[in-house]
Amino acid sequence: MALSALLGQSCSQLEAWAVDQGLPAFRGRQLHDWLYAKGVRQWKDITVLPAALRDQAPAPLGRSAELQRSVARDGTTKLLLSTDDGLSLETVGIPTRDRLTVCVSSQVGCPMACRFCATGKEGLQRSLQTHEIVDQVLTVREVMERRPSHVVFMGMGEPLLNPENVLSAIDCFSRDLGMAMRQITVSTVGVPNTLPRLAERAIEQLGRCQFTLAVSLHAPDQELREELIPTARAYPYEQLLQDCRHYVELSGRRVSFEYILLGGLNDSPRQAEALAQKVSGFQTHVNLIPYNPIEEETFQRPAPGQVEAFAAALKSRGIAVSVRASRGLDQDAACGQLRRQRQRGKLA
Repeated sequence: MALSALLGQSCSQLEAWAVDQGLPAFRGRQLHDWLYAKGVRQWKDITVLPAALRDQAPAPLGRSAELQRSVARDGTTKLLLSTDDGLSLETVGIPTRDRLTVCVSSQVGCPMACRFCATGKEGLQRSLQTHEIVDQVLTVREVMERRPSHVVFMGMGEPLLNPENVLSAIDCFSRDLGMAMRQITVSTVGVPNTLPRLAERAIEQLGRCQFTLAVSLHAPDQELREELIPTARAYPYEQLLQDCRHYVELSGRRVSFEYILLGGLNDSPRQAEALAQKVSGFQTHVNLIPYNPIEEETFQRPAPGQVEAFAAALKSRGIAVSVRASRGLDQDAACGQLRRQRQRGKLA
């Protein structure tokens, strides 16, 4: 049984792999402990295994190498990691007093080309495998010396274009790292014909669909949404909302909505009223995200008063609202910036 990497495999799968290698099944259990509990990176460090097996290194463990690290004053830690085929991806550890959230990537690059996103400027190189997603959480745990409590698929890539590996990674987080599935969020700008299928696949693959789905709207109408998210031209607003309703029916879980606030473009109280009309009836909340600037665009970060006014307009119409605290602004917090800077030769 050839595996691309051992990371991402369950205990029973590692036992089966060990037996297939002519080893006792308990060697698979030992590997599981060293991979997930101890976060081992190299075969030579698994001291419970025979020296001959460590020297042989019969399969890749599936760990990345760190290329670059950027730590903001608030402790937000952005890591640039390398893949086996020479590509790079970003992951971010976001600490607060009582939690550590890991923002993971699901692809190298992204094909959605959202205008406000640095990652979208590069296009898509490929989707990540399960072990490459799981490795991000283990790496943040190692670097920050703290157990992650939450995972959000809000890094590089569109998760709904890599559903098999995203769901496998969620399964691994829950099964092998002991993370509650409700503490995991999958964020999407929307891909036609995928939302209901995601719920169905989660039930088939995981036995349940208990992670949180966050749908990025970013505009109160189709015209502006197409301007900000070019792929939205193939996905009418009303169809997206109808697919969200179908997802809720299948999963039994509420959908949350995300909305990036761009100063002077989509942040007026009138636009908040239009957004409230769109999402009313979902019994959900809207997460407002003040824009983090990137070099390639002239979008403006909204003034604090404008953010407050937009939130107040939603609340006055019965919509639950949260405003995401901006983290890592002094270190170019927006997704994809560290990778682009390195590619441009700005980082050694």
